[in-house]
Amino acid sequence: MSSFNFSVLLLFFFLSRALAQSSAPAKSPGPAPSTDIYKILIKAGQYSVLLRLLRSTQVGDQINNQLGSTNSELTFFAPTDNAFSSLKTGTLNGLSDQQKVQLLQFHLVPSFISITNFQTLSNPVQTQASDTYEYPLNITTSGSQVNISTGIVNTTISGTVYSDNQLAVYQVDKVLQPLGIFAPKPLPPAPAPAPPKPKKKSETSESGGPAAAVDSSDAVGVAGSFGMVVLSLVAAIFNL
Repeated sequence: MSSFNFSVLLLFFFLSRALAQSSAPAKSPGPAPSTDIYKILIKAGQYSVLLRLLRSTQVGDQINNQLGSTNSELTFFAPTDNAFSSLKTGTLNGLSDQQKVQLLQFHLVPSFISITNFQTLSNPVQTQASDTYEYPLNITTSGSQVNISTGIVNTTISGTVYSDNQLAVYQVDKVLQPLGIFAPKPLPPAPAPAPPKPKKKSETSESGGPAAAVDSSDAVGVAGSFGMVVLSLVAAIFNL
């Protein structure tokens, strides 16, 4: 009888526990993982140079922080490793830290642009790099092809790397070089020739200048007058 009671109690215990677990409220799902530009580019491959620039300039952290806000949208034109290798040797090393930041920000448009909405854009397109005067970006479409021009470089979008209605990452096969960084600088104007130094009065007189000429003419005039007087005297003596 005692074993029967123990079995009933044990069964009652397990039934009570099962009922308690089934009646407990379900746990709410955690926050969705934030978008990480580093992970996106690592997964895509062929972006090692771009990743290094994003880390060294901290622009990648800025992108992730922007994407952490639900109101923020971005479109990123991502140059491949081949795009960077086609630059002239030493191009990146010749840029200042600020210019590297501006170069990356020139590849960022502060709005989400789907691949089908590029034809609705107005040129020049505003990027995150300063103004559209020194950093103009013009985007046009021809059928399904999206053309990008910076005034120095012309290229096309060659593929979609990532898109989630907040961030769009598109592959480009050339580095977008803005005028504000890569335009040839005009040569400085040649210095004006120095005006000739005026000669000193004493130097002018000693070198036979105007002063000497005046003195010489005066001497000739005095000598001529004296000669005329002498001739007049001689003529008067002979007449006597």
